[in-house]
Amino acid sequence: MESTAFTKSDLAKYPFLKQTAEYIKSLDLQIDNLASIGSDQILKRAEERVNKAITEIRVPKCLKTLDDEITSFPIALLIVIATENSFIKKRYALAEAKQASSDLINFNESKQKILKIAEDFDWKIKMNSKETLDSPLEFTVNFNDYLRNAAHLHDKKWKLTNSILSHGDVYLNKKDVIRLLQEEIRRRIEKRLDLKLASYPPELAEIAEKVKKIAVEVIGDSEAEEFPKIVVQAAFPPCINALYEAASSSHHLSHIGRFTLTSFLINIGMSPENVNDLFKTFSDYNERLTRYQIEHIAGERGSATRYTPPQCSVLQTHGVCKNRDELCRHIYHPLKYYLRKQGLDVKQTSKRGN
Repeated sequence: MESTAFTKSDLAKYPFLKQTAEYIKSLDLQIDNLASIGSDQILKRAEERVNKAITEIRVPKCLKTLDDEITSFPIALLIVIATENSFIKKRYALAEAKQASSDLINFNESKQKILKIAEDFDWKIKMNSKETLDSPLEFTVNFNDYLRNAAHLHDKKWKLTNSILSHGDVYLNKKDVIRLLQEEIRRRIEKRLDLKLASYPPELAEIAEKVKKIAVEVIGDSEAEEFPKIVVQAAFPPCINALYEAASSSHHLSHIGRFTLTSFLINIGMSPENVNDLFKTFSDYNERLTRYQIEHIAGERGSATRYTPPQCSVLQTHGVCKNRDELCRHIYHPLKYYLRKQGLDVKQTSKRGN
């Protein structure tokens, strides 16, 4: 469906749009002078966007100067990329997506505007011509678009069996369409953050360092650390190795044992899907509940805070600490053991990034 162009105000409110990217491209901005394209105000606004994302998981809009607001978005992306920290990247994408979702509701955007934004993601979406006062389902969305975005929303209302499906279309109200759009927005921004540049303007690199310090203050040192992408079982602490072997053999794990193993594996880079696979052979396995718990620990649900394993002293108290070796005597946390075993330390790892 062909639609009219978004307004400049729309581009400022919803900077993830393709048209916003085209508008910024038309300005012919160069990365080497992004930090000096007009005034320090733009750079300050970009820094504010990132800081708010980390501290509040929101990016409140500042629409007094539309050009400044629009331009601050790509600079904010560069700042986040420059941190080379996957947790900060995910946090920023989530914050922008949550803010967009909130704005779509609070600005009371029209159904036509919602439709246009969904079309920006190539959704097959239409107005529901059969909408009634008793059943205000304003839109129909192709089930493929629905499933792609509802897959990680585990409230029972999002199950396809609990939706009205007809001829391949799911009937939805405006609020639910916006919630699904939030998932699309988050993924698009994450994708834009999934790159690495050889160098960054010094102004951006300086801000990136400040952002990383703020992240440590907000989410803790262990959560802000970066770990190598490849999971190295040989570097597991003895206690984690015992839990991992037990889980692989479908042996019962205590609640704290499951939490410790899950949070450890998530923090060193294992995907929630692979962690979930580890528990599938358990006699008490419940897919919905297990996925929910893993995604909650991974920070993909709730407060978006990724949990870390308990310290060694806590694991000793609960009888989880087993087979201690010499390195254990000098380590206070399982994640520290994992880094040290590979000859890494926190500073080296944070520089390595992704």
